[in-house]
Amino acid sequence: MFWAWARVFGGLGLLAALLWQVGGGPFLAGVRLIDAPALAAALLIGVLTTVCAAWRWSLVAGGLGVRLPLATAVAHCYRAVFLNATLPGGVLGDVHRAVRHGRDAGDVSRGIRAVVWERTAGQVVLVGVALVVLTAFPSPVRPYLPAAAALLVAGGLAAVLLARVLPRTGRSRWARALRTAVTDVRSGLLARRTWFGVLVASAVMVAGHLATFLVAARTAGSDAPLSRLLPLTLLALLAMGLPLNIAGFGPREGVAAWAFGAAGLSAAEGVATATVYGALVLAASLPGAAVLLARRARIPAPAREAASGGGC
Repeated sequence: MFWAWARVFGGLGLLAALLWQVGGGPFLAGVRLIDAPALAAALLIGVLTTVCAAWRWSLVAGGLGVRLPLATAVAHCYRAVFLNATLPGGVLGDVHRAVRHGRDAGDVSRGIRAVVWERTAGQVVLVGVALVVLTAFPSPVRPYLPAAAALLVAGGLAAVLLARVLPRTGRSRWARALRTAVTDVRSGLLARRTWFGVLVASAVMVAGHLATFLVAARTAGSDAPLSRLLPLTLLALLAMGLPLNIAGFGPREGVAAWAFGAAGLSAAEGVATATVYGALVLAASLPGAAVLLARRARIPAPAREAASGGGC
């Protein structure tokens, strides 16, 4: 409970600091500039990224021995994207789909682990793409990339060495957790029938998110070349991994303001671009609201109250 409230107040603090620095104008301007072509592009890209997310999840879940049809995964992912875009923290939708799928499959633990591992795979691919792009194009963080890459490599090596040093036998909690993690990675991520699909799906999702951000930048009025915008949008995407947002807003706008300003553009332009991106993502997630409403209509009220613990 403490961390949940800490994330909420952290997001509010970031938004308050941004409003104090740049005012509310960039936020309002970003929303006013959204037009029909931008919304249509966001909806089409959202279909692609959501289907890829569902495919990745289905592959990982299947590798862990939990059946998940693609159509079911797509519906769950749309609902999760909508909840992530509208609720504090940015991860509650994923928590919901993990627990829901685990209950439906009769194994909550595997359901949760499938979502954790598929999201982890996506973040690893995002970081890998970010390192390549931020190295190839000028950006405010380019001078620090060698140190960041060295830290990532050192962290990976430390994790591998730790996995080898820690005992894999015995009945301790650490030994059981290590055995489970190693088995999950081998069967859910690195198995011959899953690794390529997970990689392709994650790469397409990163490309889709970048495309949406570039649409948002153009909609917000930025005329900077793509070679200049691409690294800035990647930095904002990386910031979205921080669970300190309010309905998606917070770190993304803060990092965008800093990155655009440090790159010789304006902080207000960065905030407007990130605001447009957030609105486009919300619009693209609206099919998830339809999934929620359809499920609520199918389930009788007594069953809903029982599922929620009596409704209180």
